[in-house]
Amino acid sequence: MASSKPRRTRGNVTWLPSGSARVSVYGGVDQVTGKQIRLRETVTARATKRETEREADKAVTRLLNQVDERRSPRTETTVNQLIDRWLDVIEVERKTRAGYVGKIEKHIRPTIGRLPVGRVTAETLDTLYARLRRCRDHCHGEKYIQHRTTAEHVCDEHSARRKCAKIVAGDPDATCRWCDRTCRHHVCTPLSAGSVRVVHAILSGAFQRAIRWGWIVTSPVDQVDPPSVPRPNPNPPTAEEAAQIMQAAESDPDWSALIWLTMTTGARRGEICGLRWPDVDLERGVVVFRSSIGQIAGDVWEKDTKTHQHRRVTIDPELVLVLMAHRERCETRAAELDMTVRRDGFVFSPAINGSVQLNPDTVTQRYGRMVKRLGITTHLHCLRHYSATELIAAGVDIRTVAGRLGHAGGGSTTLRTYTAFVLESEQRSAAALASRRPPMQRR
Repeated sequence: MASSKPRRTRGNVTWLPSGSARVSVYGGVDQVTGKQIRLRETVTARATKRETEREADKAVTRLLNQVDERRSPRTETTVNQLIDRWLDVIEVERKTRAGYVGKIEKHIRPTIGRLPVGRVTAETLDTLYARLRRCRDHCHGEKYIQHRTTAEHVCDEHSARRKCAKIVAGDPDATCRWCDRTCRHHVCTPLSAGSVRVVHAILSGAFQRAIRWGWIVTSPVDQVDPPSVPRPNPNPPTAEEAAQIMQAAESDPDWSALIWLTMTTGARRGEICGLRWPDVDLERGVVVFRSSIGQIAGDVWEKDTKTHQHRRVTIDPELVLVLMAHRERCETRAAELDMTVRRDGFVFSPAINGSVQLNPDTVTQRYGRMVKRLGITTHLHCLRHYSATELIAAGVDIRTVAGRLGHAGGGSTTLRTYTAFVLESEQRSAAALASRRPPMQRR
């Protein structure tokens, strides 16, 4: 005899006009936003309502199991502990690791670091990303004074001796060097989409490890969409600006040789600093980039190139003569001090015998000061963009350009980065063809 009691349904089932069922289950309260968490799923209509009801019950059971898993996870490990364990086991380059640690300390630990791993939801991460896109300092909309230092200090540095140039000149747009050093009201600055993607990648890698270790069943990161990839927008110096840069560098022949080599080969700054004399074949006009110099603050070390591959780049005869003259200067300076240039010495070195490499940050800072004096808004890496765009404009195929730059992916990275310049080159090619084509006879 069938029971007269109505069938008890766990969760909330709403019937839609189409005959489908919308299932909703209460999943607790989000620790970050304080809002209720609702897990939802829509069950499409089956042949009969009874079959749809059975599928809805299964959906309710499945969602409740997910809720139970989050409420009573297999581990009480926090996100901080997971991140620490993840950093112990991953294999990444030192500078990449330093970048990860910086993002973790700034954006992950202060926000969700104390939450249990099993209770982090997709909504938690969506809320975190939204806040990062609003303000990188996690101000939560609060107004406060952003101090320039944590040590004891006087916030207002304007004084009788340090008068504000804006007041003295009566011009609110005047530049005052003391204003830049004073504490000021916080102004929200959003975190870039690229940096938010790095935070997303860190969390994705850590939670995937947690699944592999059996700490959780599913990863909330898989249910979150990271910001779209920022479109590359290289801004190389113009031909006129490049000429000004080379002319300004001529006052120091060694510095001029470094700039010339960077501009011609499009090599990264670490590869230029790590270049040794055995890798420069002046007879054949070939330079081989085998290693690079990495630097984090005062810590400097030699490492592989970014793609971990050796790269042969052909150089023009004029650059060969420049490097020959640079080699002769190095040998002359060493002979004056009864020394010799080491066979494996660095091409560009502050040491007479070439035993010490240039620091990449030193090169960047010197280049920055030089272009600032010239009134050109650019930086050292733009010489790499300059080399690529000039090669593309000259009609060199993308694969060859990618090989010279050391781009991985068979040219896909090069094409994605310099698409605008490829299109411009194609337009010039079409115009050049049109100018040489015989005119069409009009009837």
